[in-house]
Parts: sequence; C-alpha cells; structure tokens
Amino acid sequence: MQLDAFCERLDDRLDTAAYADLDVSANGLQIGPEAASVDHVTFAVDAAVQTIETAVNEGADVLVVHHGLIWDDLERVTGKHFRRIAPLVQNDVALYVSHLPLDGHQELGNAAGVGDVIGLADREPFGELGPEYIGQVGRVGGEPYSPDGLRDTLEAELEPLRSVQLLDFGPDTIEDVAVVTGSGVDWFDEAVEHDVDAFVTGEGKQAVYHDAREAEVHVYLAGHYATETFGVRSLRALAEDWGLDTSFIDAPTGL
Repeated sequence: MQLDAFCERLDDRLDTAAYADLDVSANGLQIGPEAASVDHVTFAVDAAVQTIETAVNEGADVLVVHHGLIWDDLERVTGKHFRRIAPLVQNDVALYVSHLPLDGHQELGNAAGVGDVIGLADREPFGELGPEYIGQVGRVGGEPYSPDGLRDTLEAELEPLRSVQLLDFGPDTIEDVAVVTGSGVDWFDEAVEHDVDAFVTGEGKQAVYHDAREAEVHVYLAGHYATETFGVRSLRALAEDWGLDTSFIDAPTGL
C-alpha cells in the first residue's frame, strides 16, 4: 500500500478534518513523504525516543500514535524535538498522528474502548468540543456495578501500573457512566448534567475532588496512558484487515 492511500484511509475513517480547528495536535501525516510504500506499521500511544527507536529497529514504514510531535505551532526542531524527529527522517519512517479524532470516534476511539470494558449500552456521544465529541456516555448493560466492582473491572482490564483511584462520592450502585479518557476532568460538569452515577477518566485535577463530592458522583482516575491504548489498538486491527504487517509498542508511563 502507498503511504498517501494509507493516510487517506485513516483520515476518512477517523473524520480527521472535522477536528482541524479544535485540536492543538497536527493530526494526520506529521512526518514523511506522501509517496512511499507501506508494508509494516507500528502502533504506540506516544511518539517518544523509546517508541521511535523501537519502531526503527522493527523496520516500520509508519509509526502511528495518539500523542504526536507537532503541537500548536512548532517553530524550531532542536533539543527533544530533534532527538525524536531525526531518527524518523534518517530511517525513512513516517509518523501518523490521531489525537482528538481518536478520542472521539464512537467505534474505534479510546472512550469507546473503555465503554466496551465497562459493558456500556445505549451509548451516546459525550464530551462536547465545539461541534464534535471526545467521549461517550451510556448505561451499564448488565448488573449495576458497586463502586469497588467498577474499580476492580477497570484495574483488571486496563492493567494500569498504579491502582485506579476512586473518589467515592456517588451512589451504592452504578448504572449510568460517562467516559472521557486521558486528561478529561474538564468535562465533569457535563457528566453531572447527564445525571450519571460515575465519571471515568485518566487523570485528575485538584478541583474535581470537591466538585465530585458536592455533586455526589463517583470519579475514577484510571491512568492517562491506560485509558488511551484502545484507539491505536483498534487502528492496528484496521491495518491488519488491509493486509499490512503490524506491531504494537507498549510503553506504559504509570500516569
């Protein structure tokens, strides 16, 4: 497959253009020529020296990540930017990035993956960002969870390096859950408006403690990295369906 066709397929499936004015990440092909052949694709959450060097050693033609290298307006390729970009250029490895489009995709995205783990049914887009969304909200499809039961499920399925932190302020049974992965507590007020029992995200901020206590809603902080492996894993499955060789680099941060 040619690189331009590979990127066009991903852009189309993820609706990348819809997030162009919403995301500080430059989504799509960040590094690499449009004209190149793609046989092996490596997937990872973060574009860092660790994952880039591993992709190079694996002979990848493309590295696909959730967190890329170009944020806002990159003015100089020096320091850490040079250390990360140089191996890609020197070894002809392209870099494809999907940040918010991969958070918000209702089938392939990170929140969708967490929703699968929880067993959410009757799902709707959640986490408004302009005209788009970056999360999901739904009702537990089976028996309601206890607060500890949902934490145990998240820990068993997400396998974070640290225990899932629970702000235990909600009801004894959990039926309605909102999810925004990564650093998603800015959408807690929206979760309250949806009258959920629990809000699941990756990492928290100080203010959410009192907000959750006053709103009587459980908050689960399950790890930024741990909640954001689902999207790139879904894209890996797509690439395999397209007949490409793939690999996944697991580089958990514990954060």
